[in-house]
Amino acid sequence: MARPGQQEAYKPALLAKVRRIVVKIGSSLLSTPDGIDHGQMERLVDEIRRLQERGYQIVVVSSGAVAAGLARLGLGGRPKTVPLRQAAAAIGQISLMALYEEYFSAHGHHVAQILLTHDDLADRRRYLNARHTFAALLHAGVIPIVNENDTVVVDEVKINFGDNDNLSALVATLVDADLLVILSDVAGLYTADPHTHPDAVLVELVESISDIESVAAGSTSSVGTGGMASKVRAAYKTTEAGIACIVADGLHAGVLDALVDPHVSRGTLFLPKGDRLAKRKHWIAHTLKPAGAISVDHGAFEAITAKGRSLLPKGVAAVSGTFGAGECVSCLGPDAHEFARGLVNYNSAELARIKGLHTSAIEGALGYKISDEVIHRDDLILL
Repeated sequence: MARPGQQEAYKPALLAKVRRIVVKIGSSLLSTPDGIDHGQMERLVDEIRRLQERGYQIVVVSSGAVAAGLARLGLGGRPKTVPLRQAAAAIGQISLMALYEEYFSAHGHHVAQILLTHDDLADRRRYLNARHTFAALLHAGVIPIVNENDTVVVDEVKINFGDNDNLSALVATLVDADLLVILSDVAGLYTADPHTHPDAVLVELVESISDIESVAAGSTSSVGTGGMASKVRAAYKTTEAGIACIVADGLHAGVLDALVDPHVSRGTLFLPKGDRLAKRKHWIAHTLKPAGAISVDHGAFEAITAKGRSLLPKGVAAVSGTFGAGECVSCLGPDAHEFARGLVNYNSAELARIKGLHTSAIEGALGYKISDEVIHRDDLILL
């Protein structure tokens, strides 16, 4: 059900759990007929870095690469062909990232560019590689700037991603975000298209997305692909994964400060369906079939069951079965009974080589290190 008001009844408890935020910046916020709106971009960067300085981990999904390349190609509107769009993206991405680097570094913050395609998230190995890359960047205090790799995708793939609203939802689930913020040039979801219905009312709270798309205006701008319907679809994906979503007007100064203020209503808040971590662990425990088993020693068993720790290579006593990285495995205690299940960061052959080793010895044994943990505690569920 959707209805005006009542954000304040939910935001305090919701925001108390928020540590990692994905901020999606739409083309309409950054683009002008001449390229990028530098003033607008600098303001948004300033708001994002303030969030990071308050302790939030931030991932930015930024549109604007194609728009940034239009002027240099002498085009006055959105490219009509895929090759022309790819050319505009190739030119514009350089300018876009140079500006992000300039504005963030002025405040002592570092950024990293990540370009994704649908294949990167559809393939399990590449999905895990991307996940580990994000984790390493966020741990180092770096702000990842994400965009779709428009220079190499083809029409069929564009249908899958469709727009950066959808990409932002996929990234939010990829990085285990607690909140997705979609910034555009609209105040949020209305009961009708406000351009044609003057009496349309802003919906401040959506508790369940069931028939919402019928009131989402599907209009698009000349430089962007995402209308309100795509934002509702993105909100659906994230809320189903237990991640809250807010759609708000990014043209207003201080918008991000307002969105993380539990006492301020701004935009449309889509409530998550259940707890993100609980939903993930329920999926691991009850949906996935174990592809193998890992036997752990007494120390690892106690650390996992009594202290909620991750499983490290040092605690692995034996490996059974053949499985790949990212698959579900059973964890067997010293009595050989299953006590937990989890998603492994290493395949069975790799684990056989690093079992019993300290984390500092992983790289020496394999020639590389994917993660310190064999199974991270967020991917581990006690049975």
